[in-house]
Amino acid sequence: MADYITKFKKMKRIFLFLLSAILIVSCTQNLVTGRKQLDLVSESELQTLASQQYQTFLNENKVVSANNNRDAEMVRRVGSRISAAITAFYNKAGYTSVLDGYHWEFNLVDNKEANAWCMPGGKVVVYTGLLPLSQNEAGLAIVIGHEIAHAVAQHGSERMSQGLLQQLGGVALQVAIANKPTETQNLFMTAYGIGSTVGGILPFSRKEETEADKFGLYYTAMAGYNPQEAIPFWERMSKAGGEQPPEFLSTHPADATRIEAIKANMPQALKYYKPIKQ
Repeated sequence: MADYITKFKKMKRIFLFLLSAILIVSCTQNLVTGRKQLDLVSESELQTLASQQYQTFLNENKVVSANNNRDAEMVRRVGSRISAAITAFYNKAGYTSVLDGYHWEFNLVDNKEANAWCMPGGKVVVYTGLLPLSQNEAGLAIVIGHEIAHAVAQHGSERMSQGLLQQLGGVALQVAIANKPTETQNLFMTAYGIGSTVGGILPFSRKEETEADKFGLYYTAMAGYNPQEAIPFWERMSKAGGEQPPEFLSTHPADATRIEAIKANMPQALKYYKPIKQ
């Protein structure tokens, strides 16, 4: 029995050592946020998977045509302005690699949930249920800027890496897809806030949310939308919570702490702000 316990403790130490080594080797510094993140999957792999999953989602849901619907046209217009603004910003800053492989798409989907998300490579969806809360074009820009910030800061990649490590043993993405396609798909969809939460993945962390709020403000302002619209928007989201908060709030908590952080970042955001000329 003593030999068994000794062997178990030895194997545990080896496992923890290997796990620590994986975490150290697999952490890379994010060019947008400046902090180190767990990175077990490449951005190009995720963009390929995103392209497939995005098309599947559009095929399985009712997409509102931007050709004959003002709301859908607004989603596309706002998204195009924000994507163009941040592309110009990162090109000028010498960080063109931040948006490598991005092919932007913006679609409005007929769904009563108050939700929105952005997959790797710039694949964005806004649900019609969010529009009563965004209320106007600037409010919508706050949402899209926030979701784009999650993708550009590779928060989904970070959460996908955590899921692969925690739930699938840290295997490579292609191995996970080949051996456990359903579980891998669920990890991907959850990592980007699409559909119901499954598995053991936690919502976006407070750190990730704060980063998305901050950079989302900047992106919104760069595109010519007033970033100050973020404060009343998140206040509306908070009031909309109730006992059963919208899906958007399940992974995007809106509270006084968040709003105070947004206010703290507002002076810098306003430096980027040049109103759209009508």
